[in-house]
Amino acid sequence: MRTDTGHVFKLTDYKPTDFVVERIDLTFELDPKATIVVSRVILHRREGVGTDVPLVLDGDELTLDSLLIDGMEIDASLYDATPDSLTIRELPESAPFEITVTTTLSPETNTKLMGLYRTSGVYCTQCESEGFRRITYFYDRPDVLTVYTVTIIAAKDDAKHLLSNGNFLGGGNYDEGRHFAAWFDPHPKPAYLFALVGGDLGLVEDTFTTMSGREVALKIYVEHGKEPRAAYAMDALKRSMKWDEDVYGREYDLDIFQIVAVSDFNMGAMENKGLNVFNDKYVLADPETAADADYANIEAIIAHEYFHNWTGNRITCRDWFQLCLKEGLTVYRDHAFSADQRSAPVKRIAEIRLLKAHQFPEDAGPLAHPVRPETYREINNFYTATVYEKGSEVVRMIRTILGVEDFRKGMDLYFERHDGDAATIEDFLACFAEASGRDLKQFALWYSQAGTPSVSVSSEWNETKKTFKVTLEQSLAPTPGQSRKALMHIPLAYGLILPDGTEFEGQPTGGEASDGVFHLTKRKQTFSFSNVPGRPVVSINRGFSAPVNIAMEQSPEDLAHISRHESDGVARWQALNDYATRHLVAASRLARDGRNLMPAGDLADVLIATAKDDTLEPAFRAQALALPAESDIAREIGSNIDPDAIHTAREAVLAEVARAGQEVFTTLAASAPKGAYSPDAAAAGQRALAGISMSYASIAEATAERAKAAFNAADNMTVLAQALQVLAHQFPGSDETREALETFRTRYADNPLVLDKWYSIQAMAPGAETCERVEELLASPVFDHTNPNRMRSLVGAFTAGNPTGFNRADGAGYRLLARQVVEIDGRNPQLAARLLTAMRSWRSLEPGRQEQARLALLSIRDAGKLSADVSDIVERMLAA
Repeated sequence: MRTDTGHVFKLTDYKPTDFVVERIDLTFELDPKATIVVSRVILHRREGVGTDVPLVLDGDELTLDSLLIDGMEIDASLYDATPDSLTIRELPESAPFEITVTTTLSPETNTKLMGLYRTSGVYCTQCESEGFRRITYFYDRPDVLTVYTVTIIAAKDDAKHLLSNGNFLGGGNYDEGRHFAAWFDPHPKPAYLFALVGGDLGLVEDTFTTMSGREVALKIYVEHGKEPRAAYAMDALKRSMKWDEDVYGREYDLDIFQIVAVSDFNMGAMENKGLNVFNDKYVLADPETAADADYANIEAIIAHEYFHNWTGNRITCRDWFQLCLKEGLTVYRDHAFSADQRSAPVKRIAEIRLLKAHQFPEDAGPLAHPVRPETYREINNFYTATVYEKGSEVVRMIRTILGVEDFRKGMDLYFERHDGDAATIEDFLACFAEASGRDLKQFALWYSQAGTPSVSVSSEWNETKKTFKVTLEQSLAPTPGQSRKALMHIPLAYGLILPDGTEFEGQPTGGEASDGVFHLTKRKQTFSFSNVPGRPVVSINRGFSAPVNIAMEQSPEDLAHISRHESDGVARWQALNDYATRHLVAASRLARDGRNLMPAGDLADVLIATAKDDTLEPAFRAQALALPAESDIAREIGSNIDPDAIHTAREAVLAEVARAGQEVFTTLAASAPKGAYSPDAAAAGQRALAGISMSYASIAEATAERAKAAFNAADNMTVLAQALQVLAHQFPGSDETREALETFRTRYADNPLVLDKWYSIQAMAPGAETCERVEELLASPVFDHTNPNRMRSLVGAFTAGNPTGFNRADGAGYRLLARQVVEIDGRNPQLAARLLTAMRSWRSLEPGRQEQARLALLSIRDAGKLSADVSDIVERMLAA
C-alpha cells in the first residue's frame, strides 16, 4: 500500500520533466498471477538539462525485473529501483536514447482496481489518475504526451479480444497456444489515458459516418449474454458523435471507437483514447432491469466519455491541478447534450438539485477547495463535485457572460490553438478573452476561490415615479486555507414580472446589465429601472445562472406570482422550491423545539395546483412535487442540525399535502403510459409523475395496497422500483413489503446491477432501525464486499442518502461507516475515501451528534496504517 508520506503537491512547484518522451512501445504477456510487461521508451534530454541530471520515473508497488539502456545491461550502481521510483544516472549523452524496463504484475490480486487488474475473467486497466505507474516505471503525469504502440500476448482462452488504444495493426498466432494483437495510437497522449483489455467478451457492432464521410467502426464489449442490453448505449454513442459534430464541429479521429463494460470499476467510466472502459452499470439497460434514471445516466455518461475525445484527450491538462479543465468542461458539454436530447428545464432542475445536494455542502465544510486547487496530498480525493459540477457551472457562466456566439468562437479558438497540448486554465480563459474582447481576470477568481458566494437582494418600488430599484450585495465566507476573498464577477439572469404576468423589458442604469443579466462585479450595486407600469416581482438567478446562495425576502404571494407567470421553467420551479423550503425549515425548527407544526395549507394548495396543471410537462410536475430533501433542509438551517426533527417536519408536510390532494394524486397515479416501454423523455416524465403521485396517494390512504398492486402489475423496472421504494420507505414492517422485497431478491438474484437497487432501497429507508438492517446485509455470506458497486449500493446509499438512519443520535451509523472505511482501505483506498466523504458536514450537526461523529473520525485516524487517500480525508475533516 502506498502510505501517506505527508507530502503536499503545490501548483506553484510545477516544472516540465527533464527528459522528453518521444515514443513508448509496450509488450504485455498476460497471465493472471505473473503478467510480464516490457516497456521500451525513447527519450531525449530537454534543452538546457545537464548530462549529470538523472532520469527519475514513477512507480507504485513495482519490482524491477530488468533494465536495459540502448539494448545493453548497465551496472547496478548506476540506478536505484524502489517500489515507488526508478532513478537512472549517467545516461548516454547522445540523443535520443532508449530504456527498456521489464516488470511482472499480478492482475488477479490487484484489489485496488488501479493499473492492470482482472475482473470476472477479463484483464482490464484503469490508469487515471496515477495507475500507469502500477504497470511500469514511467513519467506518470498528464503533461508527458507521446505515441504508444502496444502488443498484447495471451493464452488462447484470454485472447478472443485483445484491445488497446488507437487503430488495430494486426494479430494472430504468437506461438503454440498463444495469440497476439498489436495496436498503434497516432495521437500523443499521457499515460493516464492508456488502456488495455483482454478476455472473452460478447460484442455489439455498428458504424458511424463522420461529417467528412469517413466510416468509423463502433464496438461495445460486454459479458456474454448481455449483448441486447447494450443497444441503448450504442444508440447514445451515435447520437453523441453526431451532436459533437453539429454543435462544436468536432469529428472523431480514429478508425475505431470501442467501449468495454466491466463489473468491477472504481469510477463510472474512463475516457481512454479510442477505448473507453465503463462500469457496466452505465452501459447495460433493458426495460426489465433498468429504470428511467438508468437510461438517462447511460446516455449522459456515454456522451461525457465520448466528448472527452476533444476536451480531455486531444487537449489534456498540464497537471492535475487543472483537472477541472477536462472534467468541468466536459460535464458542461454532456449537460448541454442531455438538455438537447431531453427536456432542457427538467434537466437543468436535476443539475441544480445535484449541485446543491453534493457541491454546496462540500463548499461549506472541511473538504472545501477551489475548482482549481492550489495544493493536494492525494489527487484521487479531488475527483469531487467541486471539480466536476461547479467546474461545469463556471463554464456555463462564461457562456452567459459572453453570449452564445462569442462562446462558440472561444471554444473554436481553444480547439485550434491547443490541439495536442497539455493546457491550463489560463490557456482556456485566454481563448475566450481574445475571441470576445472581454477582460476575464476578475471572473477567473471562480477557479481559485473556494466557497459558495452569497448574494443578498433587495428591491424598492416607487409608485409615484414609476421606478424600481434592485440592489445586490455579494459576500464570501472564509474556507479552509482561504480567509480573505476578493470580489467575484457574478452573472445573475433576472426578470421583472409585472402584475399582469407579463415581463418588463426596459434596461437598467447604475451597473452593467446585458441580455437580461446583472453583472455583479462590486461589493454592492444598485440597478435602476424607469417607466415601470406597475410594481414588478423580481425573479433572480434565472436558470441558476450562477452557483450562489440568494438571500432575498419575498412574500409567499410574490413566490406564487413567479410560479404562475415565469416564462423560465427553472425559475418557476425554483420559486416553488423556495416556497416549500421556507415552510420546511420553519417546521423543522418547531419540531426540534417540541412545538406544534403550523399548517401547510397554502403550500399544499400550490403543489396540488401544479400537479393537476396539464399545461406543464409531467416531468416538471414530478420535480415540483418532490419536496426539498432532508439534506436540502439541513443545508438551509446550516448549524445545530437535528436530522430527526427535519424528518418529522417533512413527513408531516408530506402527509398534509397527500391528504389535501388525495383525489388528484389517485388520478395521476394511474397515468403512467400504457403499452410497450419506451425510455424517451416524454414517457419517462409520465412515469415520474405517476410514481410520485402513487407515493402521495399511498400516504393519504395509509395502506400498502396501492403500492403492492403496482409492484405486482409492473412490466418495467421503473414502476417496479418505484413501488418497492414506497413499500420499503412508507410501510417497512408490512407483510406486503416483506413479500415484495423477497420477490424482488429472488427474481434478480443473478443480476448484480438490479440487486444493487434492492440494497439501496433498503439502505435509504428512513428510521433508526435501518442501521441494524444494513449491518445484517453486510454480514450476509452472499454480500460481495470487493465490488465497488455493491458497497456503494449499500454503505454509500445508507451514509449519503439516509440522514436519519446514518445520523443516529447514538452514533451507530458513524461507527458502521468507520469500520467499513478501515476495512475497505486495506484493499481499495479510493472507494474507502469516497465513502468517508459522507461525513463532510459533521460539524453542522447538534452537539451530541457532533461528538459521536468526531469519535468515529478519530477511530479511523487511529486505526493504524492508512492509505494516503483516507488519511488525507480524515485529517482535513478533523482539522477544520
